[in-house]
Amino acid sequence: MNFAFSPWQQRAYEQACEAIDAGRLAHGMLFCGPANLGKRAVAERLAQRMLCQARGTDGEACGQCRSCLLLAAGTHPDFNLITFVPNREGTRLRTEIVIEQIRGLSEKLMLTPQYGGAQVAIIDPADAINHAACNALLKTLEEPVPGRYLWLVSAHPARLPATIRSRCQKLEFRLPSQDEAIAWLGRQGHPGPAAAEALAAARGHPGLADLWLRDGVLKLRRDVADDLSRLRRGETAALETAQRWTADEHAVLRLGFAADLALAEATGLTDPGRTRSLAAWFDAANRMRDLLRTTVRADLAVADLLLAWRGHDARAMGGGK
Repeated sequence: MNFAFSPWQQRAYEQACEAIDAGRLAHGMLFCGPANLGKRAVAERLAQRMLCQARGTDGEACGQCRSCLLLAAGTHPDFNLITFVPNREGTRLRTEIVIEQIRGLSEKLMLTPQYGGAQVAIIDPADAINHAACNALLKTLEEPVPGRYLWLVSAHPARLPATIRSRCQKLEFRLPSQDEAIAWLGRQGHPGPAAAEALAAARGHPGLADLWLRDGVLKLRRDVADDLSRLRRGETAALETAQRWTADEHAVLRLGFAADLALAEATGLTDPGRTRSLAAWFDAANRMRDLLRTTVRADLAVADLLLAWRGHDARAMGGGK
């Protein structure tokens, strides 16, 4: 678990360490902020610090004691990670965290720690806990046991019931400044121009920019920009483009890029009519992203959207309705 943190991870980690050392760490804690900022890694490092049996003079885990070795092996009896598990048939992972998982966790947290220190449980992603499981979790939060810590990790904390959020100490992760993000991307091996392009595409999110650079997603964004230009010039058909956009698992991402490109074009325009038209198309493209998660005929719905792009006709911004 010991690796170099990014600056924003280090800030959050140090804030939590101060609370631990001052005895101010709450039973429940909510690690929240945008996805891909390393929230769970910080939670795991804190768990290692709390469970270590021979911490150094700086308070950090030694990495060598039996507790640290068990934690590194994933077999520490006083550490629990609750996340998606296979369905009953074992064919795929569930898309939510269910009540049986929370009940099992609650039972474990009632036991005496086997190594005499603390017990730490991490739930990630906490916003995937279903309604019944949330009720069970609330009971555990309302009846804390000394030395037991329940940490929720979420990129969408608003999806959690207010009753749960209110019972958790918040540790918030924020996007860094552009300079700090570019410097960090450089340390990950990404050249300056590519890092700047990816960071702009990711709206200032360095974790997402890093992921896109590693996965070649920026080429996808350039292809979307090229497609929109060709559509506007009448060099390609909306249906043919829509079929390509929806032929793989990147359809929602392509629409997100298309919406961003429309917004970028609208910025700084002096023609109110054209600005309103682009804004309407931006809204329609984002609605389409949600629509594609339903049983809609994806290629036809996206084709309607792209036909609207060609003329920027505000009356055609139905988003596939």
